[in-house]
Amino acid sequence: MKRVLIVLLIAVVVGSLVGCSNNKGVSGDKVNIRIGSKNFTENLIVSEIYALALEDKGYKVERVPNIASSIIHTSLVNGEIDLYPEYTGTGLLAILKKDLLTDPKQVYDTVKSEYLKQFNLVWLNYSSANDGQGLVIRTDVANKLGIKTISDLQKQANEIRFASQGEFDKREDGIPGLEKTYGRFNWKSSRVYDNGLKYEVLASNEADLAPASTTEGQLTKSQFTLLIDDKHVWPPYNLAPVIKKTVLDAHPDIADILNKISASLDTPKITKLNAEVDVEKKEYEEVAKKYYDSIK
Repeated sequence: MKRVLIVLLIAVVVGSLVGCSNNKGVSGDKVNIRIGSKNFTENLIVSEIYALALEDKGYKVERVPNIASSIIHTSLVNGEIDLYPEYTGTGLLAILKKDLLTDPKQVYDTVKSEYLKQFNLVWLNYSSANDGQGLVIRTDVANKLGIKTISDLQKQANEIRFASQGEFDKREDGIPGLEKTYGRFNWKSSRVYDNGLKYEVLASNEADLAPASTTEGQLTKSQFTLLIDDKHVWPPYNLAPVIKKTVLDAHPDIADILNKISASLDTPKITKLNAEVDVEKKEYEEVAKKYYDSIK
C-alpha cells in the first residue's frame, strides 16, 4: 500500500511540474492566447496585428473576431477571451459611466485605475491613434466658405446641407453637445440618411456635411475634409490593448510586445489601414500582415 501511495504521489508531482513547464509564457513557449476583436474594420486590423506580434514571439494565438461591441467587455471579464483592442473614451463613458473628460492622459489614467479595481483588467499603453467623433465636409464646400473648424462651421451653418443619421441629432455627444459649446447650428437643410451611405451622399452632392469617425478610410480621399474640433467637445478614443491581469501576470512579456505596437500607431496610419480595407477592398489580414512586417 505504501509503495502504491508513493508511486501515485510521484505521478502527481511530475504531472504538476510538466503542466507548469508548459505554461511559462516566455518567448518560445506554446501558450494559447485568445485575442478578441469588435465587429468593424479597424478593430479587426489592430487585433490581427496584436496576434501576429505575439505569434512572432512564440505564442500560439486563438483569434476570436467580430464580437459585438456591446458584449466584448463582458467576454473579457468572463474569461472567454484574454485581451482585445479597446478605446479609452469607450471605457470611460460606455463601461465606467463616468463624466466626459477631454484630456487624453486623464481619460487613460481614469480607465486604467478603475478597470484594475473593478474588473481586474489592465490597460497597456495607449496609442496616439484616436478613433473619435467628428464632422466631415466636402472639401470644395470647405474651401469655398473658408471652413476649417467647427467654429467656422457654426458661423456658416445656414449655407450647409446636413446629412444626419437621426440619432446624432439627439445624442449628448451629437448636436446637443455641440450646441452647448459652439452655439446653434441653423442648417440650410437637414435630412436623415443611413450612416453607411454618407460618403455616397456627399460625393453625389446631395449634402455637404455629415457625422463621421475620425479614422474612417474614406477620409484619405481629397474630396473629404475632417473639421477640427477647436473647442474640444469630444472625448479622446485612443486605442490600447486591454488584458486580463491574471494573463499578464503569467506572461509579463506580452506588455512589451503589444506596447511596441501601440507606439507605432497614430491616426493617419490607422486611417490609411482602414482605407486599404474599406476603400481598396483588401482583406484585413493581408493589410495587418503588411503593416506588421514593416515595423517588426
